[in-house]
Amino acid sequence: MDRRPIAARSFRWPTRLALALVRAGITPNQVSASSVLFALVGAASFVGAGMRQDAASIGLFVLGAVSVQLRLVANLIDGLMAVEGGAKSPVGDLYNDVPDRIADSLFLIGLGYAAELGAARGGLPFGEPLGYLAALLAALTAYVRFVGGALLGTQDFGGPFAKQHRMFAVTVAALLAAAEQALAMPPRVLVLALAVVTLGALVTAARRLGGIARALREGKRRPAASSDQPEGAR
Repeated sequence: MDRRPIAARSFRWPTRLALALVRAGITPNQVSASSVLFALVGAASFVGAGMRQDAASIGLFVLGAVSVQLRLVANLIDGLMAVEGGAKSPVGDLYNDVPDRIADSLFLIGLGYAAELGAARGGLPFGEPLGYLAALLAALTAYVRFVGGALLGTQDFGGPFAKQHRMFAVTVAALLAAAEQALAMPPRVLVLALAVVTLGALVTAARRLGGIARALREGKRRPAASSDQPEGAR
């Protein structure tokens, strides 16, 4: 089974929380979907922070950063519930990945709007297009990963800017933006962070694509389904 390598799985608290949620009747799919709610809160917080120039802006940036981490916790817990908790679902793979693509886009586009709003106060330009471009390239990294899984039978979750790395950058950027606001500095860190995420996602997609091409040249293609199998078994 392809699983994203997450160091936090080695800790006890995620497994305990996952098992407690399973016993409470909560499904992994519900936890997966909650990541979109966290992303909506985070994106709204970023945009709201960009529109303000007071202490509330600091709190909104911090709330956005917390929302990113809650999204990652949901991404960690849902897999543990499905595997360690024995609560797998026939549609679990859909819930595992589709909300991720939505959450990535919400966080990055929301950060882009916050950066664009800050440009009017002495910040760097191009925040909005960078937010959209970062979201597009984040989706591209996942698309290339899925193509590799379809062709090779295994997915490449490597970086340098996989999901957890992108969200780390967004979290740090939001906290630094809060610090900029507290120190009355020009709001510039968000544009720089989005540029780093954009470039990192592009490199990640290219690296994964190159790995797929090398594997195919070495004859590691996933075996095709046998033609004598019943249609429903393919």
